[in-house]
Amino acid sequence: MGIHSEGVFINKTMEIQEMKERLIEIVLERSFKYSDNPPFTLVSGLKSNYYFNCKPTTLDPEGMNLIGEIVLSMLADSAVTAAGGLTLGADPIANALSVISFQRGRPIKSFVVRKDLKDHGVKNAVEGNVRPGEHVAIIDDVITTGGSTITAIDRAREAGLVVERVIVLIDREEGGKENILVHAERVDAVLTRTEIMARYRRKQESLGKSKEKGKNGDARSEGNDDSGVPVLETYSISSE
Repeated sequence: MGIHSEGVFINKTMEIQEMKERLIEIVLERSFKYSDNPPFTLVSGLKSNYYFNCKPTTLDPEGMNLIGEIVLSMLADSAVTAAGGLTLGADPIANALSVISFQRGRPIKSFVVRKDLKDHGVKNAVEGNVRPGEHVAIIDDVITTGGSTITAIDRAREAGLVVERVIVLIDREEGGKENILVHAERVDAVLTRTEIMARYRRKQESLGKSKEKGKNGDARSEGNDDSGVPVLETYSISSE
């Protein structure tokens, strides 16, 4: 029995590459925006023509299952016992990993790294069932410059955790990985900008062909590729 989401089943024997392909589709459908003008302003302050808001993917049941399975496979050769990162982007990814890892018999705990320390109580920068000396993976949803990931690395180490590696959902390939590698030995991405943009361009090309066929009396409706899956149009909206 698979897990159903909008007509798609996640088979337990689905290969990791197939999971990545499906995850790219979900990212394009729910988490990717493109605008020629005006550009988006990123958390780093940089301007960009495209923007990833990963939360509609990382908080989606199918997305969480796919992410959990893929990240667990990426940690198969590690001694990591917990994973987490700077709230809020890392939280659903770490939680997905924690649930899937338990179901697969290889439990990996999740933890949260606070952006701002509490002014009351214990005032922990790191929250969760983790202890000094544990080997952990730092998680992030998107890296551009790598600043938030580096903050999480520093706070985890201050809490006595051993940062074995970093795993990000999407690497924008704009220097963030190289910046993080100054602070961590290994950085792996589930998906890269190159992979996602390649699929996006194929969809746009398919959309163009569908529209041309429509002009010639083709029965397909505009806005769908040959598979009938809605394809993204150009957006002109502001990001947070």
